[in-house]
Amino acid sequence: MLLGADRARGPSGTGLSLDTGSTAGPVVRLEGVSVVREGRRILDSVDWEVASGQRWVVLGPNGSGKSTLLQVAGARLWPTRGTVEILGERLGRVDMRTLRSRVALVGGSVIRQLRPELTALEVVVTGRHGALEPWWHQYSEQDWAEAAELLERGASLGPRRSRSDGTGPTSSVEPIARRQFAVLSEGERQKVLLARALMAHPELLYLDEPAAGLDLGAREELVSGLAALARDPRVPPMVLVTHHAEEIPAGITHAALMRRGQVVAAGELDGVLTSELVSACFELDVSVGCDAGRWWTRAAG
Repeated sequence: MLLGADRARGPSGTGLSLDTGSTAGPVVRLEGVSVVREGRRILDSVDWEVASGQRWVVLGPNGSGKSTLLQVAGARLWPTRGTVEILGERLGRVDMRTLRSRVALVGGSVIRQLRPELTALEVVVTGRHGALEPWWHQYSEQDWAEAAELLERGASLGPRRSRSDGTGPTSSVEPIARRQFAVLSEGERQKVLLARALMAHPELLYLDEPAAGLDLGAREELVSGLAALARDPRVPPMVLVTHHAEEIPAGITHAALMRRGQVVAAGELDGVLTSELVSACFELDVSVGCDAGRWWTRAAG
């Protein structure tokens, strides 16, 4: 299981990321939020709330505004209009740099900013301060030990695959701490980025299409690991963005459907992921189902 470090670290310096529930009211609240770029409404009058302890999935087609929603809700993008409150702070009345450090974002934008020559361990430890280079800050032996533990846990996520010679199970990922980030597989990179995000002891965890580009085995390992995070009450509120219901891990409690910059449905997972609502969202007649906690969609007929 991949878990963060307790903000009040014990003698060992490692532990679990705790959702303290200290924020009164919703941890995220967007009211009438719009983002307009070059005359195009990327977000259009969005109202959305995330409460402490909730695990959300945001589902919708390409260009529906899902990633932009995370950017705004993560204090990384100013809206054109509307009210945004994150962890009890309102944008416009708070230092966004300070607020941003409390929200972890895992996604392709992070990968593109990291220097390829950094080792996996260096990528993880820089998450402590949200930095892009290890020489920007000083890190203690405790920091390096915690980064190594998070990375080790990340490498052991998910079911173990069988050896090709049939002699028994083996770890799905070899030790990667000293390998350069550039040579890691897509699945390994996502595990490194998850470890990096939790290194910051975040109060919110955002995952922007973490399974994009993964093969079937790597995707299933990642989804299994995300399910472990979603089920753990000590992990802070999390929001997953995806195009595919098959990538929704067990433990997700709520869902939002987006189309053309608007949230067209939001609420408890079972009430939102219906064939009727998902069909309207994607403008395609689909059937939606769930087996043993895993969701699926297929074109009707």
